[in-house]
Amino acid sequence: QVQFVESGGGLVQPGGSLRLSCAASGSISSLAVAWYRQAPGKQRELVALITTGGHANYTSSVKGRFTTSRDNTENTVYLQMNSLKPEDTAIYYCKVPSMNLWGQGTQVTVSS
Repeated sequence: QVQFVESGGGLVQPGGSLRLSCAASGSISSLAVAWYRQAPGKQRELVALITTGGHANYTSSVKGRFTTSRDNTENTVYLQMNSLKPEDTAIYYCKVPSMNLWGQGTQVTVSS
């Protein structure tokens, strides 16, 4: 089982950027990794998925604004978030989709 520690969240104004990091407890080189988020009062949703080969897919609401990448040498996955909107406010998590180990997440708040 691989668990992640998320970091990089914070308070940002609309239109701003943040870069989230997810540091894994073990090797991720053979694992796809997904980003999820949970907004207040809403269900957790899948935001992005990056395959072992580095190919990424995104939910439609973040496509063109968010970019995920991975560094297998550092066992870390990143989420670059640009043009942030208030509706991006949520706790962000990363996880191997086939594993049921959630980290503590990192809070992202987009507000003026």
